[in-house]
This record gives sequence, structure tokens and C-alpha cells, in this order.
Amino acid sequence: MGHMDHFSAGWVTPVLSYAMACVGSALGLRCTVRALEADGASKRNWLLMASIAIGSGIWTMHFIAMMGFSVDGTPIRYDVPLTVLSLLMAVAVVGAGVFTAGYGRSRVRAVTLGGIGTGLGVAAMHYTGMAALNLNATVEYDPTLVIASVIIAVVAASAALTLTLIVRGPVLATLAALVMGLAVVSMHYTGMWAVSISLAPSSATLSGATATEFIFPLAVVLGSFLFLTSAYVALSPTGKRHESAAAAELLRQVELSTA
Repeated sequence: MGHMDHFSAGWVTPVLSYAMACVGSALGLRCTVRALEADGASKRNWLLMASIAIGSGIWTMHFIAMMGFSVDGTPIRYDVPLTVLSLLMAVAVVGAGVFTAGYGRSRVRAVTLGGIGTGLGVAAMHYTGMAALNLNATVEYDPTLVIASVIIAVVAASAALTLTLIVRGPVLATLAALVMGLAVVSMHYTGMWAVSISLAPSSATLSGATATEFIFPLAVVLGSFLFLTSAYVALSPTGKRHESAAAAELLRQVELSTA
């Protein structure tokens, strides 16, 4: 059995990964709220932004955490196509959940189906990302812990959507992001706890890229996207402010036409 260290870089990786999960969750949940205040193309665009924010947030969280993962006796490489697929899968599956929540007529049904979709997106990203690992060893999973990790993701994602879609307010919005971030991190480390490594020493060169060659630069790009998009969402007017601005403009036009 290969000895695994999930914190080889110290506490910086779990802390930073949790922060990125919270940023992505906060942005995605906020975009979902904005979508509920919008119609037509604007609604769709907000939900699309929510999907990208949550999907890229959980992907960034996962691979920042994986930068602190090491196995004694073997180097670690990442299959680039599978790693990119894990990102696209996260956005797509989370998107299915977010769009269900955004367009659902029944809030209870929307939260239930949206939570399941979002939680499964978190799990799909994690295990696809793990499949991208190349190392001189075989990787096996404890089925019970794998199921537990998926349940954690679904339950916590549902709780975050409940706080976001049913109960409103800045305090609860912050709490929802923290809950969602905790869900992603808890799911990740529960899934990693399910892993067992059996070394298979080999002199062959492992294919794939190292974390610093590929994962870190992409994580920086996605992290920058999340922070810049957060600023855009914070500065953009809400649906109610849009309506007020439109009404004020209409009133101004009427006054000009009658002057």
C-alpha cells in the first residue's frame, strides 16, 4: 500500500481550496437569485453564468486541494484531456441542476431537483478528476465512502439552494455560500478518504502533465475569472433596480414629449 499525504503543502491547500469553493458558490447562487428576477435571454444568461461559476469554483477547489496530495514511491501526473473533461462535466451537470432550479415552477421541486443535479455535478467532477491521475499504482475506492461523499454533496447543495431560493437576505446568502463551500470540501476529502493506493513500481515515464505545468496555471485563470465576475455581479443592478430605471426613463420621455 502506498502512503498518501493529503496535506503535503501544509494547510494552505485546504484553506485556499475552501475559499475558492465559497467564492464560486457565492457567485453562482447570487447569479441564480438574479435569474429569478429576470426573464427571457437575461434569465438564461444569469443561469449560464451561475453554472460556470459553481462548476469552475468546485473544479478549482478540487485541484488546489490535489496540489497538496502526494503518494510515497510514485510521481503524480495528470491526463490533460480528462482533466479538461472534468471541468466541462462540472459546468454541464451543475448547469442542469441550476437551470432546473431557475425555471422550476414549484420552489420545493426546484430545490430538490436542483440540489440533486448540483450535488451530482460536484461528485462527477471529483471522480472524473481522480480518473485523470496517472501514477505507478492502482487506485481503488471504498464503495461505502464513495456513496457517503455523493450524499454529502447532494444534501448540502440542496441546503444551499433552499437558503438561496426560499429564504432571502444577505446573511443567509453568505451562509448559503459557506454551506455550499463546505459541501464541496467535505465531499472532496470524504472521497479522498475512500481511496486506497497499491504501488506498482515501474521505470517507464508517466504520461501527462504535473500540477505546476497545467493545473496551477488553469486554476489561476479560473480563480481570476471568479473574482472578476464577482465584481461584475456586485456592480450590476438587480432586476428591481432595472425596473425602477426603466420606469424613470419612461417618465422622463413622457415629460419631454408633453413639454
